[in-house]
Amino acid sequence: MSVHEFIEEFGGLPVFTFPEPAGTPVPLPEPGTVAWRISYDPYGDGEDGSFEELWSRFTAAVDLSGVRALIVGQWGEAYDDTSEVVVTALVAAKERLAGLRALFLGEIAQEQAEISWIQQSDISPLLTAFPALERLSVRGGEGLAFPAVRHEALRELRFESGGLPAAAVRGICESDLPALESLVLWLGVPEYGGDYEIDDLAGALSGARFPRLRHLGLQNSEIQDEIATAVASAPVVAGLESLDLSMGTLTDAGAEALLTGQPLTHLARLDLEHHYLTSAMAERVRTTLTAQGVEVVMGESEEPDEDGEEVWRYAAVTE
Repeated sequence: MSVHEFIEEFGGLPVFTFPEPAGTPVPLPEPGTVAWRISYDPYGDGEDGSFEELWSRFTAAVDLSGVRALIVGQWGEAYDDTSEVVVTALVAAKERLAGLRALFLGEIAQEQAEISWIQQSDISPLLTAFPALERLSVRGGEGLAFPAVRHEALRELRFESGGLPAAAVRGICESDLPALESLVLWLGVPEYGGDYEIDDLAGALSGARFPRLRHLGLQNSEIQDEIATAVASAPVVAGLESLDLSMGTLTDAGAEALLTGQPLTHLARLDLEHHYLTSAMAERVRTTLTAQGVEVVMGESEEPDEDGEEVWRYAAVTE
């Protein structure tokens, strides 16, 4: 759970990596049969000298009108190059990519760069350019901007980060996404840009902006107890089928709030993995909810670091 990795399937399609370097003798599949991965290695020996050159070669070789799913990996050097170059290229090709339904921006594995090194940008132009987009995943929070938008078709929205900026969190949660069924936020920690507060989640917790939401993941946070407490009385929960509060620093206080708040027995699944619950509280949560038919995912409790009276608890994905 603590490692951001490559994926093998996206948008219901197997992943196919567009060959790099140029001239690699690999037969290309039909455009709509795979999720295309485009990744420029700035440290490799390929003939492409930039992401723009790799993208130009891809758009010349593949009929973009048939592309349904697209994954963008590396676009430049960690720390320095932002995703603006990718956003600009995709928006410029929007007419040719009219069939695009699923987009993953920043599929960069830990072996290539830590998640906090990934330099994002304002990605809202992508939603404006692709009104039929149904699935958007973004990895990396540094420099991320997401002003509130309205999008009629988006069904899945996912952000993986070691720290989401407060303004981006507010923009996401205050967007009008009437078709949204799944929202996942790896919120992260202040040391890596996660300067959000609980109030920044209010738009999502209200339930009004995402009336079709069935899965909510508010994960990977140092304020997981505060999040659990807010969720315990949030209107959005009544319509959910699954809730994910994993990867954070959940303690008995947050679990108590969940158990004594609004009923969770309508959920099919509750994920609390990577938690700091005592064994007694973990058993209480498991017993109480599984007896009502809820699948409870917990795993073993994490051990906090202690030094005298100082206690440190850590979210799963930070740097």
